[in-house]
Amino acid sequence: METLDTQEGQEFIVETNRCESLLQSFSKLKNACIFLCRQGEATIEIDSEEYHVETDTHAVLLPGTIIGQVWRSNDFQATYILFPDSILREVTNRLDPSFFRFLNENPTVTLPEERLRSIKGMMALIKELYEDRHNCFRPQILRNNLQSFLFHIYDKTHRLFEDRHPEGISRQEELFKMFMRLVHEHCTHHREVSFYADRLCISSRYLSNVVQSVSGTTAKNIISRHVILEMKAMLKSTTLSIQEISNRLHFPDQSFFGRYFKKHTGMSPLEYRNNA
Repeated sequence: METLDTQEGQEFIVETNRCESLLQSFSKLKNACIFLCRQGEATIEIDSEEYHVETDTHAVLLPGTIIGQVWRSNDFQATYILFPDSILREVTNRLDPSFFRFLNENPTVTLPEERLRSIKGMMALIKELYEDRHNCFRPQILRNNLQSFLFHIYDKTHRLFEDRHPEGISRQEELFKMFMRLVHEHCTHHREVSFYADRLCISSRYLSNVVQSVSGTTAKNIISRHVILEMKAMLKSTTLSIQEISNRLHFPDQSFFGRYFKKHTGMSPLEYRNNA
């Protein structure tokens, strides 16, 4: 059984395997996760968006990310590094907030081989450090390596993004990205389009038009999709009662919570928890 949460006194985990526990069902990550596909392929849902993962695809997933497997090939294998949010904040404390926005908007990237060699080398160094339990400078080396690694990933992926989008992004696309960040942050408390429109200082009608134009779906659907992801993560990865989950997600009562979940998934929360 894979251990996906760092334990007390354990600063990080490095494993290479099929990631069965990580991708088995929808769960909310407590730790930061750096992920590199070694072989095979998979379709993974990350915060309600589907991403195709193949050999040499890497991902940087921030704490709070909701992740789940849609499909995975029989030969799929990946290396992942898990480390606590406290270390992530420490090694990135001098970075501009745009770094985290970029990671949220571009969680997975498949780089060409010439840009991937250095990233693979850094992952190998961190794995070697993980296995060297008696290194007296282990915590300091870990932080230095993670900082260098994240800087390197940002540089490589950001340059690739600029190469593919030399013209930049439109005002509508920027509004859509701001909307998605707000949904990710506030969907457990707010499910009305008007809340997000107010935060963006635009009308609900204009926000709805922008979201429809950029994504092909409605703002309401995107909000609902994120709420359902939160529900699924809590139902599958916690022992909270359905009433407790309903309260945490600010539903008026358990009955409304159940109807909302069934409307969007076709099953009751209890059926999903027991059978999905």
